[in-house]
Amino acid sequence: MKDMQPPQLDQTRVRQSFRRGLDSYHRAAAVQEDIARRLAELLQAQGAPRRFRTAMEFGCGTGHLTRQLLQRFGIGSLLLNDLVPEAAGVLQALGDAAPEQARFEAGPVETLPLPDELDLIASASTVQWIPDLSALAARLSVRLRPGGWLALSGFGRSQFRELAALGSAAAAPSYLDAGEWPSVLPQGLEILAIEQRPAVLEFDTALGLLKHLRRTGVNGHAQQSWSRRRLQEFEAAYRQRFGCGGKLPLTYDPVLLVARRAA
Repeated sequence: MKDMQPPQLDQTRVRQSFRRGLDSYHRAAAVQEDIARRLAELLQAQGAPRRFRTAMEFGCGTGHLTRQLLQRFGIGSLLLNDLVPEAAGVLQALGDAAPEQARFEAGPVETLPLPDELDLIASASTVQWIPDLSALAARLSVRLRPGGWLALSGFGRSQFRELAALGSAAAAPSYLDAGEWPSVLPQGLEILAIEQRPAVLEFDTALGLLKHLRRTGVNGHAQQSWSRRRLQEFEAAYRQRFGCGGKLPLTYDPVLLVARRAA
């Protein structure tokens, strides 16, 4: 994994990027919304119980996965977490759908104090931002009760492949294909289901594509400034290499998995 990681992840930059996009994220993040729905479906399809006594979701954002889980499962106690403190607003947005014992804590999940004996730990479209996924997986595993469930989604190595080919340095640190996940999870966590399903969005202009990235906050590692000339050069290069039918494609490469700790 280490050979694919960019230099030290700037969490402050990532936090600012997602904070800036928080108001627009829920509407703009159509791919992430689909991922959240599919991850909840996958968890349900693997025989997860209809009710979890205790659950935690990290990287909750505006609540795409939170809503999907609450639609399908009863949850007694729910801890929501996000790097962005303003994401606490998801509890108010959930209204009566939120469990009575629900709370939010901000901060990086790598150092967040975690409850013991969790029945479910879930996260959608977040783990790609964790530089040391093996360490996090080990940390989460010991917080699951025996028989507890883990449902995660990140992105594979083809994520934003068009931007990478054009020299973008905005990649998240931990893009992993489905076949690489078994070596990341610790012993005692059995993968029950894993799938990788690329999805391609299309944009009329480079400006529209860049606005999409900004509105979803997924360019949190980007440091590029855009002059008019730079934007024109970028669009010309993008069209020459990847343009199709007058459109500019952008590839998302979601990887979803459901695992369970040995009883």
